[in-house]
Amino acid sequence: MDQNMLLTVMTIFVVIAGLALLVQMAVMIGLYRATRSAEQRIVAMLPQVEQLVHVSHTSIEQVRTQLLDVTGKTSEILTLALTQVTRVDEVMADATRRARIQLERAELVIEDGLSRTQQTIGLVHSGVMRPLREIQGITAGVRAALAFLAKGTRPAVNQITHDEEMFI
Repeated sequence: MDQNMLLTVMTIFVVIAGLALLVQMAVMIGLYRATRSAEQRIVAMLPQVEQLVHVSHTSIEQVRTQLLDVTGKTSEILTLALTQVTRVDEVMADATRRARIQLERAELVIEDGLSRTQQTIGLVHSGVMRPLREIQGITAGVRAALAFLAKGTRPAVNQITHDEEMFI
């Protein structure tokens, strides 16, 4: 294989590797955007949760004032306040759990992307470099065989070079 062919093959593989890196970059940008989108949705939920907390605090204060005003309905008011606090706690726990799950998913997606990137690089190295080495070995063998066949007979003593004198 001559130098131009080797350069052409190497150029093709470099272009393929470049395209693979571009695809990986696009995947990473997609992951980044998905993470940002999840973050924006979580941030969008926070005012609602804060409003629910504020409403629950307001409700609790109303329950306290009604407790002082109306002694006959004490048990009903306490039950209502407990129910509302439980709901707010469930909402907060659910929001926290969902946020944690989304973050874990994003981390898994990023880890998966990185592992796939490493696998792709490994496949390029094993799928490109090994065949090139094998082709280079075969080419060297063919050259040696052609050189031997092209020589034909042994050279005359007066044609012996300096390298051949070292082995005599």
